[in-house]
Amino acid sequence: MAHTFSLQAHLPEDHAQATLIGRLWQPGVGPVLVRIDADGAYDLTLIAATSSELLELDDPAAAVRAATNMSRIATLQELLDNADAARRDTSRPWLLAPIDLQAVKASGVTFVASMLERVIEEQARGDAGKAESVRKAITAVIVSAAIGSTACQPVKRITTPAITTPAETAASAMRWTNAARKLR
Repeated sequence: MAHTFSLQAHLPEDHAQATLIGRLWQPGVGPVLVRIDADGAYDLTLIAATSSELLELDDPAAAVRAATNMSRIATLQELLDNADAARRDTSRPWLLAPIDLQAVKASGVTFVASMLERVIEEQARGDAGKAESVRKAITAVIVSAAIGSTACQPVKRITTPAITTPAETAASAMRWTNAARKLR
């Protein structure tokens, strides 16, 4: 089923006064950080290559507001019209998630494993061989710290994938909570 997205439904009510950023995929270029205005998405890569880099600036909103001579990549309606992956024209830009390299806080049993994978990806910078060596180094440190410690059993599970039952998940979460208290 085709989706039609409207600007009114996707821009905040105060968009004219807001400083909005986003990311899009620009064919032939890759991910691009953009300022979002009512009339389009403007390339911010002269200020920062990634949203993570932008957010590390002392005053990211001021930097975005002060940006001039940015090229408009697409209108917002063009981006919204190309948002549906099932109907996407890959020769035209489309929207991406607004975050890129930032650590995203989450909860749940998979948080630590996901966080470690993000660290590995960041260190490896796309090199699969390096990713494997970083993963092995991290695993060795975790296993050596976890040996003999009942509080660290959830850490051992990260390095030894297994099917986890709901009861084990609840018990693991409780052990993590108790281990965090002990570390303070």
